[in-house]
Amino acid sequence: MSENPFYRLAPFVQEFIYKKRWESLRPAQIEACNICFHTPHHMLIAAGTASGKTEAAFFPALTELHERPSKSVGILYIGPLKALINDQFERLKDLLSEGNIPVWHWHGDVPQAEKTRLMRSPSGVLQITPESLEGLLMNRPNAIPALFHDLRYVIIDEVHAFMGADRGIQVLSELARIERMAGCKPRRVGLSATLSDYDAATAWLAAGTGQGVDVVASPGGRKLRLRVEHFSFPDARDEEQAEHLHNARKVYYDFIYESTHRKKALIFTNSRTDAEVTILEMRRVAARRQERDLFHVHHGSISAMLREETEAALRTGAGPAVAAATVTLELGIDLGELERVVQLGAPYSASSFVQRLGRSGRREDMASEMLFVCPEEEDEEAQLPARMPWTLMRAIAVIELYVKTKWVEPLEARKMPMGVLYHQTMSMLKSMGEAEPKELAKAMLSLAPFAHIRAEQYQLFLNYLIETDHLQWTEDRTLIIGLTGEKTVNNYRFYAVFKDDEEHKVLNGSEEIGSITTVPPPGYCFSLAGKLWKVEEVDHKHKSVYVKAAKGKVDTLWLGAGGDIHTTVVQKMREVLSDTVIYPYLSPQAVNRLERARRLARESGLLKQVVIPAGGDSLYVLPWVGSKSFRTLERLMKHNLSDKLALRSVVPMEPYYFVVSGKVDGRTLLAEIMSECRTAEDASALLSEDEAPYLGKYDEFVAPPLIREAFSVDGLDLNGLKEGLQQTLTWDSSSEK
Repeated sequence: MSENPFYRLAPFVQEFIYKKRWESLRPAQIEACNICFHTPHHMLIAAGTASGKTEAAFFPALTELHERPSKSVGILYIGPLKALINDQFERLKDLLSEGNIPVWHWHGDVPQAEKTRLMRSPSGVLQITPESLEGLLMNRPNAIPALFHDLRYVIIDEVHAFMGADRGIQVLSELARIERMAGCKPRRVGLSATLSDYDAATAWLAAGTGQGVDVVASPGGRKLRLRVEHFSFPDARDEEQAEHLHNARKVYYDFIYESTHRKKALIFTNSRTDAEVTILEMRRVAARRQERDLFHVHHGSISAMLREETEAALRTGAGPAVAAATVTLELGIDLGELERVVQLGAPYSASSFVQRLGRSGRREDMASEMLFVCPEEEDEEAQLPARMPWTLMRAIAVIELYVKTKWVEPLEARKMPMGVLYHQTMSMLKSMGEAEPKELAKAMLSLAPFAHIRAEQYQLFLNYLIETDHLQWTEDRTLIIGLTGEKTVNNYRFYAVFKDDEEHKVLNGSEEIGSITTVPPPGYCFSLAGKLWKVEEVDHKHKSVYVKAAKGKVDTLWLGAGGDIHTTVVQKMREVLSDTVIYPYLSPQAVNRLERARRLARESGLLKQVVIPAGGDSLYVLPWVGSKSFRTLERLMKHNLSDKLALRSVVPMEPYYFVVSGKVDGRTLLAEIMSECRTAEDASALLSEDEAPYLGKYDEFVAPPLIREAFSVDGLDLNGLKEGLQQTLTWDSSSEK
């Protein structure tokens, strides 16, 4: 399979390559072509950003459609974002303009007329989101055989965004249902620039098919240019300190402005609120300097039109353009040749860091670069652990893990995804019309994502849905969707398995600005799309808020929690704090802040023990474990140790430390924690008898005993806690020698 496959490609593909003036196919493209031309295997293309992954998947697939035209949709492309689908749609139109192979896209913003044309003449390439595919399976089951009976390829873009998440379970279920309904056996191709655990990824991609997976992994030799800046915001306890805080914030925003406003730049934030506030401040700086407003905001609550304007300004606009964005621009949308990527704070995962880093340096001769800007509210009178620069340490940890070892978070597939089981059961029953319980159980439990669900658990699951009128019996003793279930299933929001708050559209005249989840009353102001708006009227019936432009300072309207952090990242943060290394990418201010933190950690004994005195009858517990293990420890102390040790309170500062108060000394508390870890065999013992916490969007509709069991299996991690604490104690004992 070492031959150059260029001359095997369809003539219109060769012509496309000539027009692009490529001197040769890239390594990933050569290997992918040879796999497709010579084997029946699925394929995982795990190559770096701008390595030609998309073409590597499509060149051989389109060649097959050219040589043997499909009698239905021949290639199904599944993308995680509408914006990514729109971007790939434009790219494919160029490639297919000479190939006489139609390309269709299907999501909520696509006109109905285009969807109708596809249904009348299914062919070529269909690009779709999981949610729109769910709608097809539910509402047009009779059309599925005609649409997909000759489906040859399924291409899943940004495959890491699906793996381990509820949407990934949904995608695997949808593919299995299509294969059953249409009688097809397509080759699956996964694309990702952010994978290290190939075994888990290939197992996910091949789930339920019995077919092998070949991996295309091109070595990442791209140059990196990294810089980490740190800004301290003093605590304002009096007028003088308030002035210092005002000046510090001005310096911070001036720095971001100077770092971006003459470039094509992308500013990543960890929340919509941070994106809004940052662009609001950038516009104020520009107005103060009487310079042009070239700033944009891009996140899920901005209208599609404004998001597309932002993407166009970055990709093809004349002159500089700056956008603040969340995960909506983290995935593989082509934004052209960005000159700078800025990260405010630190990403919560190495995976996110790699994705964001990949937005820059997309030309082969350019380095991928990222400027981290880490703000910190410093208070010398705060609790000892709160005086650590956690965000700065996380930035360093993520950089070190990926740059030195190419580590990214491994896949963790859920064993009992009960909410998605409800979703897929109702979706399948909607498309079937009715089904006998045994028939429904066989159809659902044979889907790969639900392999760990036992038959008796599914029986309990169905019985509860019947009791709550989500399902009901017919006279023929078959099951149909009940009245309560109809209200859920017939809502357009049902197609998505991720949680989405009900939103109100925000309109300035007839122009849609975006949407908000918290609706202020008339006369109040809020920010959206980086601008201030005053509410003029609220139409609750049509879920619309009418606004006009305003001036002043206001809060944004989103509440957001941080992301989960893996134990490996947290333990690397501890290593950074205990080390003496001066990292070359740190600015002088960042070096100074890290050195001050290291000195305080040494002098206070912060790194010597898991449990340290906090004054009075309080203790600090620093387990140095990831979010899931941290939450497990919280439950262990609250449920198993509170009464036993007379603990008055256990306050988590997730995911870094606890403040524990009560009549117990540190040595005893640690000994009891370790004893519980050794003896606890079932995480369900950490739950109250009537407790059944939700992990997913539809968990509320599932029998509480099943939700309780699912939470103990997928929401807690006793083994991870044991291993993490053991590692921390090993460090502690070595530091005392």
